[in-house]
Amino acid sequence: MNETSKSPSGFAVAVFVALLCAVWGSTWIVIRGGLQVLPPFTSAAARFVVAALAMALVTALLRKREAGASPPLWLWVTLGTLNFFASYAIVYHTETLLPSGLVALLWGVFPMLSALAGHFFLAGERLRAAHWVGFGLGLVGLVMLFATDVASFGPDGIPSAAVLLLSPIVSTIGNTAAKRCGKGISSLELNRNGMALGALLLTSLAFATEEPLAVEWNARAVLSVAYLALAGTVLTFGLYYWLMRHVPANRLSLIAYVTPLVALGLGWAFGERLTAWTALGAVLIVGSVALIVRVPKRAPERPSSADTSTDTNASAPLRR
Repeated sequence: MNETSKSPSGFAVAVFVALLCAVWGSTWIVIRGGLQVLPPFTSAAARFVVAALAMALVTALLRKREAGASPPLWLWVTLGTLNFFASYAIVYHTETLLPSGLVALLWGVFPMLSALAGHFFLAGERLRAAHWVGFGLGLVGLVMLFATDVASFGPDGIPSAAVLLLSPIVSTIGNTAAKRCGKGISSLELNRNGMALGALLLTSLAFATEEPLAVEWNARAVLSVAYLALAGTVLTFGLYYWLMRHVPANRLSLIAYVTPLVALGLGWAFGERLTAWTALGAVLIVGSVALIVRVPKRAPERPSSADTSTDTNASAPLRR
């Protein structure tokens, strides 16, 4: 976008970051609520059909104001297939078996995987000793959750949680590719094309495995899809990438470890079980994320007001 606009104040940044934490933290319980009336792949497909249409409108309105080249075909196909199709299909299916707060907490390994991928595949992303300590804490928390909370959901618990871990893995691959090769491209077109492809693939999966046309679209179904598509996808991604143009990545890292706590708290508020093991696992995993995203890999640089490129994975936001 045209960067002659004034950068947001510190107060505005705090408000926007709080909004991102609240919305992204709430999406997990809203997904769970929608799945009470919608099959998982139908729900995910409907969300991304709406999101893709809204993103197409946003892109048409704002594309001329955003500098940057059109993304290459392979990049938006990678993002659409991995980040918007495979990752979300796995999460939606898993939430039919495991509570939203636990799913969000397990998905909290995403910043760890992103940092690890950066260490091996991105220039200037070498990890320090504190980061490796963070990986150790996160691994302990993950193993503990598998042995306690996940195992308590019976024979399907551990396999479901293991499959869930594929979601942050494929998201890491897509985000790493975008960060490595996406400098100077249009984030609007990248997200529009990726969401459209994700919507197409999710819709195909829904028709292949479910009966989308037989779904009864009651108020809960419509509101959950609308909220997840418009607030949880279009608004949040647009706001996040706009903030990335004005705010150093390390100032946005708060999102990465507040979001799972919001999700866990909302899950508990709406009747999901919260055990002492869950709380301890949350402390270990969130603590590990804090170490990984808050300890700088190199001296942070404030983006230049003339730099209109988009860093598509700067602080690895946790979002669903």
